[in-house]
This record gives sequence, structure tokens and C-alpha cells, in this order.
Amino acid sequence: MSNSVSKSDVILIGAGIMSATLGTLLKELVPDWNITVFEKLSNAGEESSNEWNNAGTGHAALCELNYTVEKPDGSLDISKAIKINEQFQVSMQFWSYLVNSNLIHNPEDFIMSLPHMSLVQGEDNVTFLKKRFEALSKNPLFQGMEFSDDPEKLMEWIPLIMQDRASNDPIAATKIDSGTDVNFGALTRMLFEHLKSKDVAVNYKHSVNDIKRTSDGMWELIVRNLDSGAVERHTAKFVFIGGGGGSVHLLQKSGIPEGKHIGGFPVSGIFMVCNNPDVVAQHHAKVYGKAKVGAPPMSVPHLDTRFIDNKKALLFGPFAGFSPKFLKTGSMLDLVTSVKPDNLLTMLSAGAKNMSLTKYLIQQVMLSKEQRMEELREFIPNAKSEDWDLVVAGQRVQVIKDTEAGGKGTLQFGTEVVSAADGSIAALLGASPGASTAVHVMLEVITKCFPEQLKEWEPKIKEMIPSYGLSLMDNPELLHEIHTSTAQALGLSEKNFPVFN
Repeated sequence: MSNSVSKSDVILIGAGIMSATLGTLLKELVPDWNITVFEKLSNAGEESSNEWNNAGTGHAALCELNYTVEKPDGSLDISKAIKINEQFQVSMQFWSYLVNSNLIHNPEDFIMSLPHMSLVQGEDNVTFLKKRFEALSKNPLFQGMEFSDDPEKLMEWIPLIMQDRASNDPIAATKIDSGTDVNFGALTRMLFEHLKSKDVAVNYKHSVNDIKRTSDGMWELIVRNLDSGAVERHTAKFVFIGGGGGSVHLLQKSGIPEGKHIGGFPVSGIFMVCNNPDVVAQHHAKVYGKAKVGAPPMSVPHLDTRFIDNKKALLFGPFAGFSPKFLKTGSMLDLVTSVKPDNLLTMLSAGAKNMSLTKYLIQQVMLSKEQRMEELREFIPNAKSEDWDLVVAGQRVQVIKDTEAGGKGTLQFGTEVVSAADGSIAALLGASPGASTAVHVMLEVITKCFPEQLKEWEPKIKEMIPSYGLSLMDNPELLHEIHTSTAQALGLSEKNFPVFN
């Protein structure tokens, strides 16, 4: 191992959308800071951020039914939908700033306008969807949403789904044209090209083997160059661990108290992709259904138009799979080696509490292609097996932790930042809505980890994100301005955005 030590102000571990976003924000706020990135793969955005490893949905709660929960009294709690929509608006503003400042180009290569729809069948589900529509459409964030239970109108909206449908069950959908398809892999690569132009040292094929605190309060990383085999030492005042599922192990190696009693459970995703261009041409929307009773939130079925490499594609899923790896490129020992004395009881408690999830995963793993086709035919009644292929998507590691509400070993289904008390290190854990809320989450990292600089940085943050510190729901005029400006900057069709009352 080399005795020389390379010093940086900031080290980012992992070249995904989170590190790309944090690095870009910091370079705008403090251009003279020295930033170094380590990524074990050969390019940016190859794991969780890759376009084939996630749904590519700009998650704004426009179509995802699991973000609106029916309360015992029958009313709907839409607070999570509002929160996620506002967070996505933050991302849109930041991307617009980058385009308007000529820091990234050709936004059509990573974002496209695409209707977002919710689709349900059965009387109870139709009643729920109408109630959801009535609750959301009164809110400025969701203006422009339409509801229909008329089969003729639905045939206009989703012909591929409606044709040859024999069931007489009630069916209904909501549609909102301001939805988006986002290629997070392409965006990640753009941001890293920009960072390299700003003298950020991006080191591919470099694996972080260890991380520890030094006597002077710095963080020292032991990094292996996977090409040469050389082992290097690097130090920084601040470290961000954005390594997808790999963040769990690195957080444990840091030894910070905040990382204790936290574990992870990996779930892999499988999508079906249509290989028949005639079928692909008949569908133009992201259509989300309702998860089956007993299925986890990440299993919500959806039929998605996607734009990958500027080519239209059609995907259906996700089907869950299981692998003990925490990354697609990880080790079969990842799950076992993540169990430590401090989180053993937490992990065992999670196992006991989530037998239904275990059962669900076993059932999913055992599905044949024809059984998956039967699920697809609930969306496309005349789907033919020869038109569809299976694609293994990314690994998602669900966070397991002890919480007041859920007790020991509670499985979390969101995105979570874990940071040291002194703000010197932070790690991102969890899954959906993930990439869509990257800017909001990285601003949370900045707020937690750089409180002393925040006041000085605030004017620049507000320049990049005009709604910073404000609720767009409570400021409809500002929301309208932002919708208009982001549509122009990102090349989205302005006619898809609602006119506000």
C-alpha cells in the first residue's frame, strides 16, 4: 500500500445519480472545493441509476396509488403524495437551472413528457380511485388530472389495454398529461461529464475497501485500483456514501453510532420488455395499477412507455426476485456479511415480522414466464408470449431499522439519509422514490452536514431552486411560473401543464 495520502475536501463514493447531484450542487455553491469520486465500475450510472435498472418514472405521485392511503374513516390521506410531488418539482427546477446555465445540454436525452395514469378494476377500487381523484384534483399540484370510468374514453386513452377486454368488471382510470419519463442513467452520465469539466477527479474501477476516522478528525479511505491492483490512501473532511446497496457495508465500516442497528434486505426486480415495435407503438403512457392484497409497495404493477437511447420501448413489471447480493455486481455474501452483533436482533425481528414478504418473494421467484404473461394479460388482454422478453433490473436494498412506530426490525420502503452527528459523513440508503427526489435528498444532506455554511449558500440555492424553503401547494402563482419555466428549459410540452385558476 502506498504511504502517500491524497487529500480532498469532499469524497463521493459511487457514481450514481445521488453523488452526481450532490457533487454538482457543491460545485455551484463552493467552486474551489476539491472533490474526488470513486466508482468500482467502468462508467457512471451503471448500477441503480442505469436506465434498465429502474422504472424511469419521474415520481410525482401523479399515478402511484400507494402514495395515497385510505384512512379507517374512509377519507384519503394525500400528505405523502403532496410531499413527493413537491420534492420532484425541486429536481425539475435544478435540472432547468443546469440547462439554462449551459452546464448540461440536450435535455430531451434524459426527460420526455409522458401521461401518467392510474388504472383499477372492480367496484371498490373504482370507488377508491374516484375518491383519490376528487381529493387530488382540488390541489394545485395535481390540477389537470382527469378521471373516467367510460370504456369509450378509456379506449381513447389506452387502446392497447382496452382492446379485446372481455371482463364486465367496472374499470376506471385517471390521467394527467404533465407526467414525465426520466432516463436517470443518461442524466447521471451528463452530470459526471460536467463535473469532470469542473476538475472533479472521477476515478472509475476504484473500489473503497475501508473507511475510518483519523486522529485529526479527517476520514481516511483505503481504495483499490481494480486495474493495477494498487492500494491507495485518500482523506477528506467530508465523505458521502452513495453506493446504492453497497452503502450499507461502507456505513458499517465507518463505525459511526448512527449506523448501528441498521440492516438491509435485498430485493431484485424483473421486467418484461416488448420486442414487437407494432405493439410498442400502440401505447403511450405510464399506467400504474394497484398492488395485490398482501404484496409490498414496491410490487405495484405498471405498463410503461420508456425512451431509452432515444428509442421508444414498452416495459411491464416489476416482478420481484431474490438474490443475497446488495448490488447487481455485488457478492453472494453481501447479505450474510451485513449481519453484525449490533444489528443481529434487528434483522431477526424483521425476519419474524415479514413472513408474508418472504412468502411473496418465494412465490415470485417460482413464477414461470407464462405465469408472468398471465399477470401482463390483466393489463393487455391479447398479449402474446413471443412479443415479450424478461429483463433483470436493479437490486434494491430495503432498510431495516428499529423505529418508535414499528418497533424493532421495521422494514422501511423509502429513501433515507444517515449522517454522523458532526456532519462529516453521510450515507444514502433505501429505494423508491429515490432518483426522482435526488435534489431534495441531497439538499437534506447539505442542510444536515454543512449547517454553518447554509446561510451563506442560501441565495445561490434559491437561484438554482426558486421554491427553496417554500410550499408550492401554498403558492400556486409560483407553481405556475415554475411549471412554465421548467417546461421551456427541459423541452417539455407546455400544453401538458395545467392552467391555474
